Amino acid sequence: MARTTGRHSARAALAITAFVLTGCATLVGPDFTTPQTPEVKAWLVANTPDPQPGTGLTTRSAPVTDWWATFNDPTLNRLIAEAYAQNLSLQIAGARVRQARAQLGIAAGEVFPQQQAVGASVSYRKISENLQIINDIEQVTNVDPTFTTGEIGFDATWELDVWGGLRRNVQSAGANLTAQIANYDDALITVTGDVAAIYINIRALQEALAITRANIELQQEGLRLAELRFQNGVTTELDVQQATALLNDTRALVPSLETELQQSKNALAVLLAKPPATMNAQLGRGGSIPVARSQVGVGIPAELLRRRPDIRAAEMEAAAQSAQIGVAMNALYPQFALAGSIGWQASGGKTLFSPQSVTGAFTPQVGWNVLNYGRIKNNVEAQQAAFEGLVANYQNTVLSAYGEVENAMVAYRGAGAQVGYLSKSVAAAKRAADISLQQYTDGIADYQRVIDSQRALLGSEANLVEARSAVSENLVTLYKALGGGWQIRRGGTTPPKENLIEMAYRTDWDDLNDTAAR
Repeated sequence: MARTTGRHSARAALAITAFVLTGCATLVGPDFTTPQTPEVKAWLVANTPDPQPGTGLTTRSAPVTDWWATFNDPTLNRLIAEAYAQNLSLQIAGARVRQARAQLGIAAGEVFPQQQAVGASVSYRKISENLQIINDIEQVTNVDPTFTTGEIGFDATWELDVWGGLRRNVQSAGANLTAQIANYDDALITVTGDVAAIYINIRALQEALAITRANIELQQEGLRLAELRFQNGVTTELDVQQATALLNDTRALVPSLETELQQSKNALAVLLAKPPATMNAQLGRGGSIPVARSQVGVGIPAELLRRRPDIRAAEMEAAAQSAQIGVAMNALYPQFALAGSIGWQASGGKTLFSPQSVTGAFTPQVGWNVLNYGRIKNNVEAQQAAFEGLVANYQNTVLSAYGEVENAMVAYRGAGAQVGYLSKSVAAAKRAADISLQQYTDGIADYQRVIDSQRALLGSEANLVEARSAVSENLVTLYKALGGGWQIRRGGTTPPKENLIEMAYRTDWDDLNDTAAR
């Protein structure tokens, strides 16, 4: 009888194995393909004539990856390096990458036998001597009612991936890992761009303060001249009061500029994960707005889809969700599993590992959630709806990226044109201020003309600083829109050494950190 049962079990195992081998090529659910998006063959702004020399956009070369180096500013380069090494938002994104990598390992492990156990036990039992059957046996055979049993063995249960649900889950985890890496890259672009933009704003504010203080000195000279003429009876008190009002209006600009400057330094300190008090020594009291090279390579639109990490992240998020449809569909079909055990069992330790002590079991299993069919189908529909939403998100991300590039290019080119005009305006305003003050000194012009010319000079100089700052800031925005900057990662998302030491105390992260090495 035992032999017949063994043959039946062997036949069942062979049948299931053959079914698994023929079914392994099957994967339930859809295979992901990149969603279709409108094709853009050329940039609109880059292919129109340049209205102002010095703001050229060229499609002959792809955008540079370390674009901040084109500003030729050592301080900016150091700030970018510090932000890459210390920024806390990047560390958060890097932690998500390592989490996704570990989740992929978990999903991959589910394809293999899911439950394994090695066990050993020794048991001592004594049968009650008050049982009548024991009394009868003892009278006949003199059996000892106490005995010891030892056993050691291995148990395993394997849910077979007949329909590919487990493999779809591995695909989903892999796509999620790629998406998290892309999100890290996107965060890196944001950090480098924000550092550069804030640094440019700081330099612009420092220039604005210098211009304001220079105008204060000019207006103080005008007030001194007005007071002198009033004391000599050449003019009225009106000139003195007008000069005083203009001077104090200009002085009032200084506290506002200083406040904005310090706030910008504080924002930069946050990006560098440093206390605000350290920024004054690092930035100094003054500096000029960094200027990049005149020709900017923007490449072609087709390269944008491969370069921008937010587009890659949106695509991989859709891919991960597409695989989840297959995971949900897997529950619609019967599930097959193999359970078995092998080991040694004996009443004495001496005979435990003898051939006669070998014991084992093999149990094929089949399960099918037939009564939950409606719930499972609704789950499939829910996963499908989530996938459709992520497809739309991917398409929207692509279109938004095109729009961001075009907006940055037109803003960069427009600011460059403004700089050209405002430079001429400042030169003329300076000359007008000199002439008006000289004419007032000579008595051939009233003080109102001096006030008007000095106020116009301050406004023109402030506008020029703002336009020059806008050129550099819009260039930063353009490089961000083109997806430049994340390439400095060079394949690594490793946390700082201090974090690695703390993680080592909590658990063994050596394998994960090795794969994430810079």
